[in-house]
Amino acid sequence: MDRREFLAATAVAAVSPSTKVDALAQSATRQYIELRRYHLLPGTKQRAFIAFVGDPAIPAMNRAGVGRVGAFTVVYGENAPSLLLVLTHQTLDSVVSLRERLANDAVYTRAGTAVLDAPMSDPAFVRVESTLLRAFDGMPTLEPSAGAGAATPRIFELRTYESHSDRAALNKLKMFNAGEVPIFRRAGLSPVFFGETVIGTNMPSLTYMLTFSDMSARDAAWAKFGQDPAWKALSADPQYRDNVSAISDIILQPTAYSQI
Repeated sequence: MDRREFLAATAVAAVSPSTKVDALAQSATRQYIELRRYHLLPGTKQRAFIAFVGDPAIPAMNRAGVGRVGAFTVVYGENAPSLLLVLTHQTLDSVVSLRERLANDAVYTRAGTAVLDAPMSDPAFVRVESTLLRAFDGMPTLEPSAGAGAATPRIFELRTYESHSDRAALNKLKMFNAGEVPIFRRAGLSPVFFGETVIGTNMPSLTYMLTFSDMSARDAAWAKFGQDPAWKALSADPQYRDNVSAISDIILQPTAYSQI
């Protein structure tokens, strides 16, 4: 046994059996959700990169074990040329090893040469920002929209709630798990995922995604949510006061190849 294996074994031995079972259950049921926003160069470079993601990048991610991948452009919000990807992972190892697995995929590296081998003097995109979320207990896995894989028109809303402290962020998470998620569903705010931010900017925070047929359906669902008696009771509960300090909100449109 080498030193790394010894340390890993020692760490496991130090955890009680019940704790180990709980940890394994969590990793098996609560997905990790990676949000990637690629900042693109406008015009032909933007179109070429969006085409590259659809084929060959997403098929290669699927072969590498990543679950459904969502791909979206911004309709309302911070609307510089960009592409937002939503990747689902079952484990943290899937997150950290994805780049190496893609690099070893011969089909991907061959088909994506124009983007993957772009020179510094003529890059394929500007930069990418990444945020890692862990799904809520109240919704442990991502749920694709009903129109995924079809030509069904739909929009998506991505909302991020920032908190002024870790305690406040955990309190808002508790509020969602205490009954807010079922109220969303009842009002027609169809959730795709809810996730607490593990790594990212503007922490502590949480992010969730909703889907609708159009903006009219979105507005009607939010109005219904605000009038729900259960929401009124939950939001009036003093234990949940002052747990959100800022909210950001963007409306997205799926690409033709989005799997969500």
